[in-house]
Amino acid sequence: MNKLQEFNALFGTEKPIVGMVHLPPLPGSPFYDGTGLGRVVDKAMADVDSLVYGGVDAIQVENYHDPSYFVNEAAYETVAAMSIVAEKIRERYPNLAMGICLLADPYASIAVAHCVRAQFIRATFFSEASVDVGGLVLRSPHKLLRYRKFLDPSIKIFADVHIKHSAPLVMRPIEDSAYDAAYFCADAVIISGKRTGGVTDIEDVKKVKELLPNYPVMVGSGLNVDNAETFFRYADGSFVGSSLKVDGDADNDVDKERVAAFMERMKSLRA
Repeated sequence: MNKLQEFNALFGTEKPIVGMVHLPPLPGSPFYDGTGLGRVVDKAMADVDSLVYGGVDAIQVENYHDPSYFVNEAAYETVAAMSIVAEKIRERYPNLAMGICLLADPYASIAVAHCVRAQFIRATFFSEASVDVGGLVLRSPHKLLRYRKFLDPSIKIFADVHIKHSAPLVMRPIEDSAYDAAYFCADAVIISGKRTGGVTDIEDVKKVKELLPNYPVMVGSGLNVDNAETFFRYADGSFVGSSLKVDGDADNDVDKERVAAFMERMKSLRA
């Protein structure tokens, strides 16, 4: 199978939708309330329940409310907390496709994914040095691939290209950066807008897909029920967060009715 066939097989469908589980602030975060993980687990479970009720194809667990994020190595307490919360989710949903995004440490993400039997990670930085709001991000894909080989080669790496809230040290055409991420063995590339919930540039998706026709290209932000048809002319899947929340606000709870309406739209598009 080529990468696109493997991608579809992982989710059991074409054009999979990965619903975001944005965790409340974890221990160590500037916004953490110091009360332990009970509230974090409860909030995560409620969001996952709504996403599953609405019919998403997979979820991704992310420490979204921990800004600013570690740009190279996540803190020990963050890794520990993410592992506990993700394992609680796995216990409730043993067969649900799950991804881990521990911002912005792909090594820690792979470690957590292995422990909780998650199938993929989102590597917000993979193959290029970048300037992020938190500082200089240096990536060594050869080291990450060797670490995955050592710990759990089954885990897929979905790699962002020109990720939001950042810029490569040397700006290159996005399709060239995506090609290099694919060349260095990422299992999918992700194209996103400039900020959380920001609509991705359809021309970026189109250019990358034209260069990588048999390779998974995902939308990383801004997909909604109104623009899904346009994006899925080119994209092979998407992470969806903000548009599945109450009032379409990334800081709100997941709205199970919005999820259900979105997935009904996806069924018609797949048909």
